[in-house]
Amino acid sequence: MKIKLLQIGKTEDKYLKEGIAIYEQRLKHYAQFVVEEIPALKNAKNLSQEEQKKKEGELIVSKLSKSDFVILMDEKGKEFNSPKFAQYLQKRMNSGLDIIFIIGGPFGFSDEIYARANDKIALSQLTLTHQMVRLFFTEQIYRGFTILKGEKYHH
Repeated sequence: MKIKLLQIGKTEDKYLKEGIAIYEQRLKHYAQFVVEEIPALKNAKNLSQEEQKKKEGELIVSKLSKSDFVILMDEKGKEFNSPKFAQYLQKRMNSGLDIIFIIGGPFGFSDEIYARANDKIALSQLTLTHQMVRLFFTEQIYRGFTILKGEKYHH
C-alpha cells in the first residue's frame, strides 16, 4: 500500500520545498509516501478556466489506476481535526488500496476528476495557496501517523 500526493505544478518557494522534504523524510518511517508533480500547463493563460480544468483532469487521470482510492483536496470536502484525520487515514489504509491525494490547479477539478474521486477532504475553510497546502497537508499526514502510533508529536 502506497500513499501518493499528486499535485499540479511545481513547488516554487525554497522554504516550502524544505518543509515538505522534512515531512517526506519523516514519513518514510511509517509508510511508502510519494509526492508526484504534474507539470503546470503551458500557455494556461490562453485557456478558459473550464479548458484548463479539463486538460489538467486528463493529465491527472493518466496517473491513476482503477484500483487507487482517490481523495481530492477540495474546499467543499469533509473537514477533520487531526485525531479524526488519523482515524480516517487508518481506515483507508486498512482497505489495502493505494491512496492518492490530489491537489488540483488554481481553478479546481474537472467534472471527470470529481466523478473518479472516492472522497473529498478540505484542509481548512481558510483560503490557502496551493503551494502552502502541499506543506500543511504533508505535515498532517505525518501528524496522523504519529497519532496512530501514540507518539508525542501531536501533544
